[in-house]
Amino acid sequence: MSAVNITKNNFHEEVLNSDKPVLLDFWASWCGPCRMVGPIVEEIAGERSDIKVGKVNVEEEPELARQFRIMSIPTLMTFKDGKVVNQSAGAKPKSQILAML
Repeated sequence: MSAVNITKNNFHEEVLNSDKPVLLDFWASWCGPCRMVGPIVEEIAGERSDIKVGKVNVEEEPELARQFRIMSIPTLMTFKDGKVVNQSAGAKPKSQILAML
């Protein structure tokens, strides 16, 4: 399975109402570190059926970026039961991203 494109229209259903933990990647196409993290996030999405992985393009979804006070990208957040339980800014290796879960 690949990462789900998260928008303000599907955020409630895909993230807040998810029955699985959710890993969200806040990113933008022009961001170099985002391009490093993106393939890792997609790889995790393909390997882990026990979680949901989503990507939020901050340029297309500025309301979500503001709502979560995203100041730098990439920012990774994990949600459990509709609540943020972990957050990390900057490029990270796969092991550190998995440790957030």
